[in-house]
Amino acid sequence: MTSLIVAKRYARALLEIGKEDGNLDQYGKELAEVSDLFAASPELEQVLASPAIDFEDRSKLLNTFLEKLGLSPIANNFFRLLMDRDRIAATSDISRVYARLLDEEKGITRAEVLTAAALSDAEISRLKDVLTKLAGSDVVVEVKEDSSLIGGVRAQIGDLVLDGTVKTQLETLKDSLRRGDYA
Repeated sequence: MTSLIVAKRYARALLEIGKEDGNLDQYGKELAEVSDLFAASPELEQVLASPAIDFEDRSKLLNTFLEKLGLSPIANNFFRLLMDRDRIAATSDISRVYARLLDEEKGITRAEVLTAAALSDAEISRLKDVLTKLAGSDVVVEVKEDSSLIGGVRAQIGDLVLDGTVKTQLETLKDSLRRGDYA
């Protein structure tokens, strides 16, 4: 079973539990917290996922780890289940899928915006309004700076890319000149 299929199955199951008990956001935060810790300490994830290490030792380590984090009982049981089924290494994928499913549940669309220079709060607000109208749902905007764009803005919402950067315009002009499209 591929990692994405596993991630979807476990993320959906946890999401359903969250819908039932009203803790959708909490479980998402707890998943993200553990995923971030694994990213910061890949050795921990490797040890927990290693079949070369005795299962009882890995379980004790996981229990100690979970106790120190102070997660909800459902999250603790979820991570123990992942350990029991040799799926602990899928935690980061499960976290990403869960976040996407949670956004869908809440009617939120995420947009990644690249700019050549920092945008003011007013500019970000106007951009969010335009993207919200375009997407037809609430949009959460993540703005990143990339000085190589020279100027302008590039926004991506799902598969839709709106590119109004100077860099892209210059590349398009260069391609047109190469092809001989002068008119």
